[in-house]
Amino acid sequence: MNNWLLLDDYEDKRLPDSFSIVIDAHVHLFPDGVFQAIWRWFDQFAWPIRYKLTSPQIMEFLTSRGVDRILGLHYAHKPGIARQLNTYMAGLCRDHPKLTGTATVFPGEKNAVDILKEAFELGLAGVKLHAHVQYFAMDDPVMHEIYESCVNYSKPLIMHVGREPKNHGFPYQRDPYETCKADKLERVLKDYPSLKICVPHLGADEFDQYKRLLEGYDNLWVDTAMVLVDYVPGFKVPKLTELRSDRVMFGTDFPNIPYAWDTEIRQLGKLQLRDDFLEKILERNAIEFLSTSA
Repeated sequence: MNNWLLLDDYEDKRLPDSFSIVIDAHVHLFPDGVFQAIWRWFDQFAWPIRYKLTSPQIMEFLTSRGVDRILGLHYAHKPGIARQLNTYMAGLCRDHPKLTGTATVFPGEKNAVDILKEAFELGLAGVKLHAHVQYFAMDDPVMHEIYESCVNYSKPLIMHVGREPKNHGFPYQRDPYETCKADKLERVLKDYPSLKICVPHLGADEFDQYKRLLEGYDNLWVDTAMVLVDYVPGFKVPKLTELRSDRVMFGTDFPNIPYAWDTEIRQLGKLQLRDDFLEKILERNAIEFLSTSA
C-alpha cells in the first residue's frame, strides 16, 4: 500500500473469527497533549493518521473489536518527561486490565536508573526506546545503564533501532544508517545475553541481517508492525515463514497508521500460515517475550 492518503479503505468491525487469541504487541499510548503534537508532526512530515484517538479511546476501540491484549508503548522525546509519561501509562494499566504497559526514559538523562526503577515499581513491564526520536546509538556509553537496569529487573526492551524510516522531519544529529546498523545491535545481544530485545518492523530495512540475528540469538524478537503493508516501499520484505517462528510478534503501530485498523491482520490471514505458526505470532511469542524468564 504505497498511497498513504487513502484513508477510506475497507475496515471490519471485528477481528476474523478464525483468530482465537490476538495480542497486539505494538500500540502507542500517550497523554492527549503529546498525541496532538505527534499528529501535527505526522500531518507535516509523514502520513495522515486515520485514528486520532485518546489513549482510553484506543483501548476501547481495539478491545471492542476483539483484540485480547495490548502492549502499550511510548517514548520520551526529550529529557525530563519520562516520569510523567510512565505515571500516565501505569494509570492506564490500572484502568484497563487488558493493557500491559511499558516504561520509557531518555537515554543519558539525569537519574535514568532511578526513573526506570520507579517505573518498574509502578508495575510497568518493560522499556520502549526509539533511536530516531531520541537520537541515540546502541553503543553510546549512556545506553549501558538502561541495558543493565532491564537485566537487573528482568524487564524486556523494545527498541526501534531499524534504519528506516529515515525521515527528513527528524532533526537527526547522526545518520540512522550509521547509528542503527544491525551489527551494533549484535554487539548488545552478545554483551547482554539475558536481555530480551524486540526490534519493531522486522528490523526494517536490514531484513536479511535480522533474519541471521534471529537464528543466532535467543534474546532477540521482532514485530510485524506496518511491514506487511509496505511499511518500507521498495524493499523486499522476507516471508514470515523464512523467519524463526518463535521470535515474531504481531503488532500494528496503532493508532499511528493511515489505513484501516485491521489491514495488517487481514494481510496476515492471507498468508495461509500453519495454525501453530499463526498462534505463535498472535499470542505465544509475546507472552514469552514478556515473561520474566531469560
